[in-house]
Amino acid sequence: MHSKQGKQFFDRMRTEWRIMSFYERFEQIIALILSAVIAVVILVSLVQLIRTVFVLLMLDSFNPLEHHVFQTVFGMIMTLLIAMEFKHSIIKVALRRDSIIQVKTVVLIALIALSRKFIILDADAGPGKIAALAGAALALGLVYWLLRERDLRDNAAHTGRDQAG
Repeated sequence: MHSKQGKQFFDRMRTEWRIMSFYERFEQIIALILSAVIAVVILVSLVQLIRTVFVLLMLDSFNPLEHHVFQTVFGMIMTLLIAMEFKHSIIKVALRRDSIIQVKTVVLIALIALSRKFIILDADAGPGKIAALAGAALALGLVYWLLRERDLRDNAAHTGRDQAG
């Protein structure tokens, strides 16, 4: 079953490659290279995370409630999530599901990065810094919500046209 799907995928890619312009082929190659580079970064980061947790478990007393340990471990996990979301958006371009990286995806990645910043924030951070981060999170959340609402309206309009036709 999987080999049949794989063959269909490569047949479709070959067909699409023939009709792509020079620039579309260039974008496709760049997306595939970026995807491979990010995959390596993810793997190296995952190994580093596992090593850090192992060292904390074996050599130190692993206490996730300790602020510094929590910051370290969850900061690394959030970094991996950011990289994986970024890779996912590039894969969508490489698989020709999207023509370019979508603004909504970039805003989502920024929200995840901001959430990471809140997690690793030092306990002695000033109120100004916290207010600035909160304002940025609120603004990004609002932009993401607006983009989502636009997409829902567009999908409803397309669905309505498809059913009417």
